[in-house]
Amino acid sequence: MLKFEIITLFPELFKEHLNNMPFKRAFKKNLAEIKLHNLRDYAIDKRGTVDGTTYGGGVGMILMVEPIYKALKTVMNYTDEQMKNFKQNAGAEKTRVILLSPNGVKFNQSVAEKLSGLSKIVLICGRYEGVDARIQEYFCTDTVSIGDYVLSGGEIPALAIMEAVVRLIPGTILKEEATKIESFADGKLEYPQYSKPENFMGLKVPEILLTGNHRKIEEWRRVNSRKTQ
Repeated sequence: MLKFEIITLFPELFKEHLNNMPFKRAFKKNLAEIKLHNLRDYAIDKRGTVDGTTYGGGVGMILMVEPIYKALKTVMNYTDEQMKNFKQNAGAEKTRVILLSPNGVKFNQSVAEKLSGLSKIVLICGRYEGVDARIQEYFCTDTVSIGDYVLSGGEIPALAIMEAVVRLIPGTILKEEATKIESFADGKLEYPQYSKPENFMGLKVPEILLTGNHRKIEEWRRVNSRKTQ
């Protein structure tokens, strides 16, 4: 079973999405498990403070190091001594602790395939103007970005990563062959596909797809698949 541990200020943003495929099937078959951890449960005071101003000045607030440290300590079941060698200990347990940040490695299908073979993935969702840099430096094994644009937080990237990974777990997708031929599986975009009717207002399905000649159809599909950058 692949376990996801999500550290977020907004756990409610995940709940409805997790009730649908492919998560629903993965949970039902005990192929995956997802636990949501509200960062405010690890706040530094009774007011629920998790963010602060930045040293040196700047606009906006960032998530503080202490609440995330406390959350990770709980999620990993580590002592303070184990936290001192966090990256080494986490890596030895077939676990990746991922900070979702614009300055991370670009997420793609190849990364998803590597993550699908793990036993635990911890996703840290940033908010506001970012996260104290000590989290990335000392308490993460990876930093990942889903693209060169700005979002309000890491919740949407976390959902994207989880869905891409969960659907690769054997048994999640009913027709597992589909995960091998779809877009990006071999560095290509999937070929164009068509359904009924054959002729819609003069817009016709390519004739080769109607011939029943599987060899020629496969060649057409190969030619019409595009390489990704």
